[in-house]
Amino acid sequence: MDKVRAKKHLGQHFLRDENIAQKIVESMGDNTTPVLEIGPGMGVLTKYAIHKNWDDFKVIELDSESVIYLKKHLLEDKSIVEGDFLKVNTFDFYKGEYRVLGNFPYNISSQIFFKILQEKDRVTEVVGMLQKEVAERITANPGNKIYGILSVLLGAFYDMEYLFTVKPGAFDPPPKVNSGVIKLVRNNTVNLPCSEKLFFRVVKTGFNNRRKTLWNALKPLNLPAEIREHEAMSKRAEQLSVNEFIALTKDLEVYV
Repeated sequence: MDKVRAKKHLGQHFLRDENIAQKIVESMGDNTTPVLEIGPGMGVLTKYAIHKNWDDFKVIELDSESVIYLKKHLLEDKSIVEGDFLKVNTFDFYKGEYRVLGNFPYNISSQIFFKILQEKDRVTEVVGMLQKEVAERITANPGNKIYGILSVLLGAFYDMEYLFTVKPGAFDPPPKVNSGVIKLVRNNTVNLPCSEKLFFRVVKTGFNNRRKTLWNALKPLNLPAEIREHEAMSKRAEQLSVNEFIALTKDLEVYV
């Protein structure tokens, strides 16, 4: 099978370094919660994952040739979901909590994390490899120019850690950029002390005009002039921590 052809249109590169593959799988927490691997391809992570003591390990794969390969060499049909993680209803195969593992296609990695946010009440852990710049952006701290929307939104519900960097030579074909492996573990936040919908809106609107102060960036919210005196309004979005965004949202609830 032409592996490069099979995955080229999905923006994915095949990991060929077995040590890295094993290290990624071993980075998952030591518990039995079910794991869903996204985009397994030819199963370089899968072949290590199937030996873990997880209650229900499944993979989701869009490419039909990869599905055929996985069925023939590694997995039973019941362990393979043929489809797109961004479009499937995960309740169809996991009724409760589950974890996510994967070498995420560069071109949809951010979308994958936005879907994880939608399923944050069930996704308890994520270990994923993605483009290094995106991995660093997700795990960045406030005050950093790469700190952004996903840094805040994911940081409200997950403890996040940048684990290690993977060089292009570990892949076939080699990408033009480095990759990074990150880990997210669900924190104890069940409900934010503010409107979650407004929190998401404030964060996204604030970062959409990140060079402006929040007073100017949040103009689309039609805030009253008196809010201009709020201590956060003279700052830029990248300067606020998760808790500061939550506090700001709580203060804005009566106006929006």
